[in-house]
Amino acid sequence: MSERPLSDFEQGILENIEKSGCQVNTIFDPEGDEPTFSYSIGFPKTVDQPEVIIFGLRHEVMHSMINVLLEKCRQGLLLRDGLVIDDLLDGYNCVARAVLNDYLVEDYFASAIWYEKYRTGSEMKGAYQIVWPGVQQRLFPWDVGCEQIVIDSQPALYLPESVH
Repeated sequence: MSERPLSDFEQGILENIEKSGCQVNTIFDPEGDEPTFSYSIGFPKTVDQPEVIIFGLRHEVMHSMINVLLEKCRQGLLLRDGLVIDDLLDGYNCVARAVLNDYLVEDYFASAIWYEKYRTGSEMKGAYQIVWPGVQQRLFPWDVGCEQIVIDSQPALYLPESVH
């Protein structure tokens, strides 16, 4: 545990995890150069699974997807690399991809890293990126012919090879 008192923000994270099972933080690039993303804080405590991160959709949509995923995990869903998940995004399947250790950094998971250190004294152990397909073609970023906007909206924090 830390010597310094918790900030209001940190206290809010703890309260949200106690009340809801997780906190969802959304990060916006003020310049608009990088895609907006949302990530969970609390999955390891609540469902004993790694945190999740989603890029490139409206923050309300990503927030909802993370909350639905938390509920699915509470009902027994076990996240793993390449897992196809339905019912997160209306009419579309998403795929969980294991985030490489090189990307388990403050830039993407600041509060989740803080929380795991606060809760256990240890480093964050892993995360999954939830990847969505393009609307028209329903292709994922690793699929041949996927629209560039779908690829650019979701930086690959996972091994880029196909999951097929």
